[in-house]
Amino acid sequence: MKKVLYAFLTVVAVALFAAAASRAGGFTFFLTTVTPYAAIAIFLVGIVWRVVTWALSPVPFRIPTVCGQQKSLDWIKDNKLESPSTTGGVIARMALEILVFRSLFRNTRSKIQDGPRLLYGEAKWLWLGAMAFHWSFLIILLRHLRFFVEPVPKLSLLLESLDGFFQVSAPVLYLTDIALIVSLLYLLQRRLRDAQVRYISLFTDYFALFLLLGIGITGMWMRYFARVDVVAVKQLALGLATFSPIVLPNPSGLFLAHLTLVSALLAYFPFSKLVHMGGVFLSPTRNLANNNRMKRHVNPWHYPVKVHTYEEWEDEFRDKMVAAGLPVEKRLPVEKH
Repeated sequence: MKKVLYAFLTVVAVALFAAAASRAGGFTFFLTTVTPYAAIAIFLVGIVWRVVTWALSPVPFRIPTVCGQQKSLDWIKDNKLESPSTTGGVIARMALEILVFRSLFRNTRSKIQDGPRLLYGEAKWLWLGAMAFHWSFLIILLRHLRFFVEPVPKLSLLLESLDGFFQVSAPVLYLTDIALIVSLLYLLQRRLRDAQVRYISLFTDYFALFLLLGIGITGMWMRYFARVDVVAVKQLALGLATFSPIVLPNPSGLFLAHLTLVSALLAYFPFSKLVHMGGVFLSPTRNLANNNRMKRHVNPWHYPVKVHTYEEWEDEFRDKMVAAGLPVEKRLPVEKH
């Protein structure tokens, strides 16, 4: 449990440092300007570095992971989605994977019960939790565009109206706020409760979850409980977006904690497992068509290699093979007396 405790304390320490810095005027500019710009720069450079590294990785052969009939003869029905042989099939498969986590939906879990017996079962709760988290996080990010763009994009206004459809409480309660926190708590308790998942979990896994939880909790607290100057926050966000930063006169400690945690997430993102967001598009097991029976794929790094043929080998050792009684293709020449 040390990994869990260390990850939790690290996130708490970052938030408390930022909140305490609100009382020290010298740190305000650093946390509201220097830190966000540095985090964005690290994020962009890190993402580009990871994507370029993946793109330059050699993939000489087609290695798509499939679970359906490959296209071969005309009278054999192929599975165009499970084993796509065309670019259109690959795009459809990737779209289902990215938008609805199709492979995770069919994921199974295993456990040993009395007997001992190895039992397999569905893992739909994991799929539901992943769907709720990813889509909620995306919608919340798009809603936050209203802070960085003026006039507010119509997409943000539309998402806000749909997200607050039930008009519960004042200010309006967004459903994605609840879904984000609940899904993160589910993913956290799964790592703590499941012995197999807990065994393979690292400090970085818990750190990412606590970091996201910290961002979500501080954001919800500012919206529904604490009083934060939204106008000043938008002025700061617009200043950062237009490279005309301003210094807030009396920033809220809660807001600085939220902003610092977001900056920490941006800087940490390219070097963590969270970067699978971009990696899924470059996975050769997903983005390649399974057309090995239709097209021959030659290794682009193939070059002529000096080989020692069997004929050359037999010519070199024929006398020894004959002496040992081994069969040869060419007999030894008969010596004439």
